[in-house]
Amino acid sequence: MKELSLPKSILVTVTEVETSRDLRQSKVFISVFPEKETKRVLRTLEKGIYDIQQILNKRLKIKFVPKIKFFEDKKLKETQKIDEILNRIEEEERLKNYRN
Repeated sequence: MKELSLPKSILVTVTEVETSRDLRQSKVFISVFPEKETKRVLRTLEKGIYDIQQILNKRLKIKFVPKIKFFEDKKLKETQKIDEILNRIEEEERLKNYRN
């Protein structure tokens, strides 16, 4: 991420990497904060994919360096939604018990 031109106010986290059995392809899932910058970051990563691949080719000492593709990690959003729902239910139960 240091090699990309992203503002310092954007935090990008690699949350998961899925690599094919033959090590030829990898899906890299990222989380971006603030969320509204996700599409911008994905576009920047796609534009810089050649440079990123070159860096990996130089740094990794393996037979095949996988071709990488970036994806938004949507699991985090789903987890946050579930957490919000559970918190609401808990709060409603608390209020219900308080009234009784």
